[in-house]
Amino acid sequence: MQKNILVRSIAALSGIVMLASVAACGDNTATTTDNSSSSDSTSKSTPISGNFSGAGASSQQAAVEAWIAGFQGTNPEAKIAYNPSGSGAGVQTFLTGATAWAGSDKALADDEVEQSKSVCTEGTAFDVPVYISPIAVVFNLKGVSDAGKHINMDAATIAKIFDGKITKWNDPAIADQNKDLKLPDTAITVVHRSDKSGTTQNFVSYFKDVTPDNWTYDLSENWPNEVGQGAKGTSGVISTVKQADGTIGYADFSQVGDLGTVAVKVGDKYNEISAEAGSKVIGDSKQDDTVKGDNRIVIKINHATEAEGAYPIVLVSYDIVCPAYKDTKQAEFAKAWLTYVTSDEGQKAAQDAAGTAPLPSSLKSEITKSIEAIKTK
Repeated sequence: MQKNILVRSIAALSGIVMLASVAACGDNTATTTDNSSSSDSTSKSTPISGNFSGAGASSQQAAVEAWIAGFQGTNPEAKIAYNPSGSGAGVQTFLTGATAWAGSDKALADDEVEQSKSVCTEGTAFDVPVYISPIAVVFNLKGVSDAGKHINMDAATIAKIFDGKITKWNDPAIADQNKDLKLPDTAITVVHRSDKSGTTQNFVSYFKDVTPDNWTYDLSENWPNEVGQGAKGTSGVISTVKQADGTIGYADFSQVGDLGTVAVKVGDKYNEISAEAGSKVIGDSKQDDTVKGDNRIVIKINHATEAEGAYPIVLVSYDIVCPAYKDTKQAEFAKAWLTYVTSDEGQKAAQDAAGTAPLPSSLKSEITKSIEAIKTK
């Protein structure tokens, strides 16, 4: 625990130092660079130097802080800042050319791929998976969550709660699945993301795939109804849920802390959340071969999995980059950054800092091929 705190503190300090220069350092406009350091081998052998910025998923923050610290261990002259503004905001910032990369909990939409033509000097932006993380359904309920207990729920029950159709904690739909718990007659307060969020889209896509009759809204990064109250970012949801008895929300597993979590029904069993359980869903999923654009690796999550021990509400987090940049140093950084992040060392750093599950080995060769497509000269 002390090690994780130290890693985050060092990385956070680096980010703070860089905040003043984020706008300038991430700009993909042409700058004078040293052509002698722009070969394809540079990202592997020559330390990266310069100022670089990214923005995006707030759920990635813990992992990114660990990655920054690890990357700077071998590239001490690289100054890196990350703004956890949310997946949607981060992608839009990247598409203006203001950052070297975006972190997102959803793959690029077709219109975003098309828009990237104005930012990338060749081709279109592409997404590479950087880790797997379960999305926790978190709750704060006196006598249950503070006693370290889970609550069992199936997909229909969770969907009805977040759609305002189940409003009490002792509702029969919940009580019948938790006969060993004494549930109070406490009102349920839903907490959802107020900002455009990849976590939101991944969360509700579980309902759309598994219990569509109970979730009829269009799939979106924006929360679709007026139920409950909104909070900005992953940390905002967690903070709001902690503030009152009877609250329920959703958040990246890395930030759950001591809140209660829902064990989700898969087949005939209720499976508790863990990195390993989330990884089992991806092992039972396939790549989406319908996405447009080159070099993209997008996973079509099998939310209806019945794999033993699987936790079905997960997200695959992506880093989004260009295959070619106006600034060669940006390209060198993007290539070296993704190489480190997806390496065994980078995956271990994220796992230790954020409780994520590493990428399956079956994806490694394809990920490497995509990263190698980034032109550094």
